[in-house]
Amino acid sequence: VRLVESGGALVQPGGSLRLSCAASGLTNFDDYAMGWFRQAPGQEREGVAVIDSSGRATYADSVKGRFTASKDNAKNSLHLQMNSLNPEDTAMYYCTASALFLTRIQPQGSSSLFGYWGQGTQVTVSS
Repeated sequence: VRLVESGGALVQPGGSLRLSCAASGLTNFDDYAMGWFRQAPGQEREGVAVIDSSGRATYADSVKGRFTASKDNAKNSLHLQMNSLNPEDTAMYYCTASALFLTRIQPQGSSSLFGYWGQGTQVTVSS
């Protein structure tokens, strides 16, 4: 299994970015729950958005209304559209997938359910 993130960059406050995650080695990709987590220096890893095995997306309160996660089953990929970025969004962003059939999950406290992780892509929000 391989997850490769892309799209991280330096962006000004108020700007937008679209992160992508290309997945390979996942049989029956449609059934996989996937998510985005982030970790800033000196802070714990934080769940940002997860899409469960039924395709339902949920978000951390800190990003609701600004971030949108989407899963393209035809292309085995995951995306995160991030709008209205602020400095507090600065972090390494990780794509993750779970071999478990997961429903009704929330980003918070769910990292242990995900067994596959990418190497991360850096997002820096600064003027």
